[in-house]
Amino acid sequence: MSRLCMVTGRATTFGNNVSHAVNRTRRRFYPNLRTLRVHSEGLGREVVLKVTSRGLRTLEKHGGLDSWLLSTRSGKLTDEALALKRRMKRRMAKRGEELSSSL
Repeated sequence: MSRLCMVTGRATTFGNNVSHAVNRTRRRFYPNLRTLRVHSEGLGREVVLKVTSRGLRTLEKHGGLDSWLLSTRSGKLTDEALALKRRMKRRMAKRGEELSSSL
């Protein structure tokens, strides 16, 4: 699994270690990823996400996973987030049909 934030899209970046003698060797800068379980009302279950600390703040600012997914344009979402958004919209549409047919 790649080191990629599902919310912000932040990934591993590359750079150089530079010694006192200005010798350069390649190195990696990893994002500050955390594995979270977030409850989704739209899906009706918990979802496991790999999120950076900045991505977690973004989720909290928007009021949770569902509201963040619905308010963010599809072009800005990662592939995993886009799949979650599609699943959630399908599930919400199905629930809407069930509610209207029972009335």
